[in-house]
Amino acid sequence: MKLRTLIVIAGASAALSACMPQSPRPMPVAAAPVQATGVEGSWSDPNGIISTFQAGTFTTRTTDTNQMLASGTYVSTSPTLVEINMTSLVRKTQSKVNCALVTQSQLNCTSDAGSQFSLTRHM
Repeated sequence: MKLRTLIVIAGASAALSACMPQSPRPMPVAAAPVQATGVEGSWSDPNGIISTFQAGTFTTRTTDTNQMLASGTYVSTSPTLVEINMTSLVRKTQSKVNCALVTQSQLNCTSDAGSQFSLTRHM
């Protein structure tokens, strides 16, 4: 082989090796979806009212105007039971509501007046 051919081959080889990573890069790992735990987050009722549980604070708002309907506090009495003390801003009344987390996406509640309702986790 001629010297010129060897130089061209060596140069091409060097150029190609510069394009290749020296060690294989790890492939990015897709993060697992975050599974909600407890009642933290947003929940909706069949009428579309959104209730939010965040760090011990409870609020309920309309979806159309975002008007606050009720506010209060909540405490988890067990991993699946929650007690809400709330004030209705519409009726100007206070009430206590007990809720059971029956699945990670369904919360069944009973007010101290005996009315029952369910909330579905709002994604």
